[in-house]
Amino acid sequence: MSANDAATVTHPTRLQNAAALLPGLGLTVIIGAVATGLHELPGMGPLSPLILAILLGMAFNNIVGTPAAAKQGVKFALRRILRFAVMLLGLQLTLAQVESVGLGGLAATLATLGATFFFTVWMGRALGVGRSLSALIASGTSICGASAVIAADAVIGGEDEEVAYAVACVTIFGSISMLLYPILGAAMALSSHTYGLWTGATIHEVAQVVAAAFQGGEAAGHFGTIVKLTRVMMLAPVILALAAFWVREKNHGDLDVAGPEEGAAAQSRWAHIPWFAFGFLALIVVNTLFPLETTAKADTAMVTTFLLAVAVAAMGLETDFRKLLAMGLRPLILGAAAWIFISVTGLGLVTWLS
Repeated sequence: MSANDAATVTHPTRLQNAAALLPGLGLTVIIGAVATGLHELPGMGPLSPLILAILLGMAFNNIVGTPAAAKQGVKFALRRILRFAVMLLGLQLTLAQVESVGLGGLAATLATLGATFFFTVWMGRALGVGRSLSALIASGTSICGASAVIAADAVIGGEDEEVAYAVACVTIFGSISMLLYPILGAAMALSSHTYGLWTGATIHEVAQVVAAAFQGGEAAGHFGTIVKLTRVMMLAPVILALAAFWVREKNHGDLDVAGPEEGAAAQSRWAHIPWFAFGFLALIVVNTLFPLETTAKADTAMVTTFLLAVAVAAMGLETDFRKLLAMGLRPLILGAAAWIFISVTGLGLVTWLS
């Protein structure tokens, strides 16, 4: 067979593979767009597009059913688009933001993050919650909510129902913090600096931090947002550490989950996972050296959020309510314990170190 003949044979195959992705990608994009639109409605601000997208995806899958023709595109969104979107989060951060937090504030933030992560994993074992789900709840609670859950899942390869459960936990308890912190902050007469640091270091989602922090005044709002974004920066090192840990545990036979990739792909997970984490860090450096203009930064943030919503919609489209309910209340208890731990520990560290 000549080179031209070979090209003729392979070219239609590539087109067919690309065409096979369209139904699923189209479905996830539509759900992501609807979720983004709903977020803009009055009263829907506290619910991020990510939360709305996974809820819509789950509702569609469990009421209508995800068509077989959409499966390939859904998996593509769940893996490729997800990792690319997490990498783009780096363009929202700069190293100068870390400096503005101060040494004490940074120490309090990092100590709270690390202590919460390890406490949650330990408590998960004590409660009999699976390792994958415990690690997902730990990531979402300690770092940045739903974004951290789905980024960690790219390494862990948990079940879609585990991802949905973890997202539900960080949404519920982060929302409680958003409502409760302004009341507690006023009752304890916290300064704007301390209150902003507490919200940024302990509340789950960025949107929840913004909503709670600005209740303490403009200064508290801006500082809380900066602290939260500094905490988001820790996403990359935590994901890389998780990747190394998961490979080591799998090689020792302590993990029985194969993850989203099977066979040879699962065996080479370390070679394929960390690129988006390194890309995340690289884009932080790029944005520090060559900051985006205000308009460009806002547009990039919008695109990044939309891509994350598309990826999370794909998770919803593969989530079965029956499997979700079968997990019981123990993961919810774990989420509550992690929430109480990060709130109390964070307040103590913030008051002491700042």
